[in-house]
Amino acid sequence: MPAKKIAKKTAAKKIAIKPMAKKRSVKQTTAKKTSVKPPHVSNEAIAQAAYLNYRRRIHLGLPGDHDTDWLEAERSLRAGS
Repeated sequence: MPAKKIAKKTAAKKIAIKPMAKKRSVKQTTAKKTSVKPPHVSNEAIAQAAYLNYRRRIHLGLPGDHDTDWLEAERSLRAGS
């Protein structure tokens, strides 16, 4: 008989469990990553700028070669300066 009384007491002590409210998902907006493509520069424009770099280098008596003239011209044209 005591087992029935204990069962009744525990049944009375049960707490009604409310279902948890669903959490709203918060979307975080992130900045869209875009790859920056260098502007298209024609080989003719690079060649002309490289020639001018060569002329400036020779006039000032600076060391260098045609490869560095070309790369410097290409870099400066793509940078837009």
